Amino acid sequence: MKLVLFLSLAFIIPAFFANGQENSLRINPNINLPKDSIESAILTSSINGFLSSAWKSNKENKFVLETEKIETNILLDEIKDIEKSIKFKDDFFYKPYLTNLVPLKGDQYFIQVSYIGVNESTAFLRACFGFIAHKISNSFLFSSPLLKNTKTWKIEKTGNNIFHYQTTINKSKTREFNRLASLFDKKLKVENKITEFYCCETITELQKLIGVEYKSDYNGRTGSVWSSSLDDKTLIVLGNNNADFNHFDPHDLWHERLSLIVSRDEVNKPVDEGCAYLYGGSWGISWKEIFNAFKEQVASNKNADWTEMKENRFDFKTKGFNNSSDYIVNALLIKKIEKEKGFAAVWELLNCGKFEKANENYFKVLEKLTGITKMNYNKSVWELINNEK
Repeated sequence: MKLVLFLSLAFIIPAFFANGQENSLRINPNINLPKDSIESAILTSSINGFLSSAWKSNKENKFVLETEKIETNILLDEIKDIEKSIKFKDDFFYKPYLTNLVPLKGDQYFIQVSYIGVNESTAFLRACFGFIAHKISNSFLFSSPLLKNTKTWKIEKTGNNIFHYQTTINKSKTREFNRLASLFDKKLKVENKITEFYCCETITELQKLIGVEYKSDYNGRTGSVWSSSLDDKTLIVLGNNNADFNHFDPHDLWHERLSLIVSRDEVNKPVDEGCAYLYGGSWGISWKEIFNAFKEQVASNKNADWTEMKENRFDFKTKGFNNSSDYIVNALLIKKIEKEKGFAAVWELLNCGKFEKANENYFKVLEKLTGITKMNYNKSVWELINNEK
């Protein structure tokens, strides 16, 4: 755990009482619960179910409002494992406290829950979440407040991409995004996938939209990007100085489009990164600029051993950021393979298996596609470097 917010026990503890279960909801006696005792019991029981189910995979949480699953999954990702404390070696150190309940229109309630842990004479605030309870028949289901918080925002649609924004949007950038996304989708044979953006300036704005009112992990951070995918849709909330969508990273866009059809944990990471460098550059720098930096900083050493660098990472810098030499070599191999055999062959190398020491599966597929073996790898890579324009 990074920083914690210290709260006086004299202020926090008298306000709450425990109900005896490790991770069950504690209720402030001053909370104005529904006057109907049956509805009150159902509501608090449903909140317990929603929070407890956050330990499971998102699709197993039966307390999520069906029509707002993808939005709520981002919030659930932030709630997951929130009770745990590594410092105090306790899976249930932080307890959930109901700190606010506000009636809304249409049999809805706005709920606030804080996670607080106590050690000796000190209370620690881990997080505070806000979400909406929807009365459905004789139960309650829950959602992130994202849609409610952005209902007055403007919308820009470009292809299968939807941009939500407050004041202005950079339409040339949205068109550029759509062009690159379509190019990557064509390579990957991705069809009818929708990407929906919510554009914010800071992580603070991002968190508020989703329903994370405070989380100690993010103390001092100014920017972030959160996302969730479900079926044919990806939801991305930008909190990286991007309220007008003035910038995006083509490198990351490659990774995002690939993840629509296969988990990036299942593909070969150096090949995946090689594609991202070749098609999108990195850190806002073009592939050509990165390759030139690679030639100056790494390939200028004529004794460089690319087989060794395949096994043991060797970095060079662009604009202060580290880049793996092996990723650049993979980009050159991908360029050769795609030119000679098309992207289907690149896809085969991508799916040769996870990165492993000795790279046996990688070299097996590489030899099949190019004739390059582990024995002649070093010589072949030098040829690719010297021939790259």
